[in-house]
Amino acid sequence: MLLGSFTMSISQSSISTAYPTLMQFFGIDASTVQWLTTGFMLIMCVMMPVSPWLLNNIKFKQLFLMILAIFDVGTLIVVLAPNFAIMMLGRALEAVAVGILFPSYQSVLLYITPEEKRGSTMGYAGLIMGSALACGPILSAIVLHFSAWKGLFIVFMVIISILFIISLYAIKDVMPQKESHLDITSVIMSFGLIGILYVVNMIGKANIDLTLALIILIVSILMIVVFVFRQFKIKQPLLQLRVLKSFNYDLSIGLTGASYIALIVVTVIFPLYYQNVLGVSKTISGLALAPGAILLSLLNPITGKLADKIGFKRVMLIGMIMILIGWGTLSIVGATISLVPMMILAALIEGGNAFVMMPAVTMGANSLPNEFISDGTAVVSTFRQILGSTGVLVATLILSNVMTNNISSGMSHALAQQSGYHVVFITFFIIEIIGLIMALMLRNTKKAK
Repeated sequence: MLLGSFTMSISQSSISTAYPTLMQFFGIDASTVQWLTTGFMLIMCVMMPVSPWLLNNIKFKQLFLMILAIFDVGTLIVVLAPNFAIMMLGRALEAVAVGILFPSYQSVLLYITPEEKRGSTMGYAGLIMGSALACGPILSAIVLHFSAWKGLFIVFMVIISILFIISLYAIKDVMPQKESHLDITSVIMSFGLIGILYVVNMIGKANIDLTLALIILIVSILMIVVFVFRQFKIKQPLLQLRVLKSFNYDLSIGLTGASYIALIVVTVIFPLYYQNVLGVSKTISGLALAPGAILLSLLNPITGKLADKIGFKRVMLIGMIMILIGWGTLSIVGATISLVPMMILAALIEGGNAFVMMPAVTMGANSLPNEFISDGTAVVSTFRQILGSTGVLVATLILSNVMTNNISSGMSHALAQQSGYHVVFITFFIIEIIGLIMALMLRNTKKAK
C-alpha cells in the first residue's frame, strides 16, 4: 500500500517539471498544459468522497488491485498518447486511482492499528505522502535529464506493474464489509467541487467569460449545498458528514490543510523562485528540494511516535512554529535570499509539515468511532486536497498579478518578480498564523478525545 501510494503521489507532483517539453511536443500553450495537473486534482477531489462506499462494498484486495490496474492503464495511455487529448484521458484514469487510494489506504492503516500505536503507523504514512510530494520534482528533474518525458511515466508503469503482481499474493482482506446503496444523486452533486475549483483556477486569466464563470460558480455551490444537506437526511449517505460534529476532528481538518498548503506551495513556488530569481537550471531547482524531502522523510516516523508519547497538541504546536519561522523569515527578508538559505528555510517548513499533517489525520481518527474512520479519512483527504489546490492557485495568482501590476507601473522585471514572491511569502505567513491558532485550540489530550 505504501509503495503504491508513494509512486502515485510522485506522479501527482512530478509532471510540472516536464511542462516546457510537453508544450513543445504537443504544440500547446502554458494554460493548456496546466490541465495535466489541474484536471488531475479536480478528478481526485470527486473520487475521494466515493472511497468509503467502495471500501464498504468491495473486498479490499479486489479494490487495491483495481486501483493499481486503473493507474497502470492510464499511465500506458499517457505513454502511447498521439495527442494531448488522449494524454489527458490517461491522466484522468490516473487521478481516479489516486483519488480512491489516498483516503482508502489511510483508513485501512488506522483500522488495523490499535489506537495507542496509530501515531507511529501514520508517521510512516506521512513519510510516504509528504516525501513523495517533495521528491516528485527531484525525480522528474533527474529522469528528464537523461531521457524524454515518456521515460518518467514508464518508470511509474514499471513500478505499479511489479506491485500489482506482488499484491496478488501479499494483500489480504482486512476491512469489514457493510453493503450499502450507492446514492447516485450524491455522486452527481459532488461534481460541484470540480466547478468551484475550475472557477478558482480561471481567476486572473486573460479573456475569460466572467458571466459563464459566475454561473458555473453559483451552480457548483448550490450542488455542494444540496450534497451536504442530503448526507444528513438519507439513511445511507455517500459520505458520513456527522463526523464534523467532533470539535477536535474539525480542527484536524484545518491543521492538515494548513500543513499541506505549506508543503505543496514550497514544492511548486520555490523551484520557480530558484529558476526565475536566482537563475539556476531546472535540474538544480529540482535537486534543491532534496534536503527538505530528506528531513521530511526522517522526521515523519519520529513525529508519529512522539505524538503517541507526549500528545498531539504539543507535537503539532512544534510543527506549526517551525512552519511559521520559515514563512516569517521569508516575509521579513523578502525575495532577496540566495539558494542555500532558501533550501534551509524550505527544509524547515517541510520538517514542520512532518509534525502536523499525519498527526492531525491520526488525531481526527481517534476522535471518531471505528465505523466512521473511513468516512473521516475521506473527508479530511478531500478538504486537504481542495485547500492544497487552492493554495497553489492563490500563490500563482498573487505572483502573476503583482508582477503584472508592478511592471505596468514602470518597475523593472527583476524587481517586479521579487515583489511578487515577497507578497506570496507574506500571504502564506498569515495563513499559517491561522494554523497556529487552531493548534492552540486543540484539547490537550494524548488520544485527542
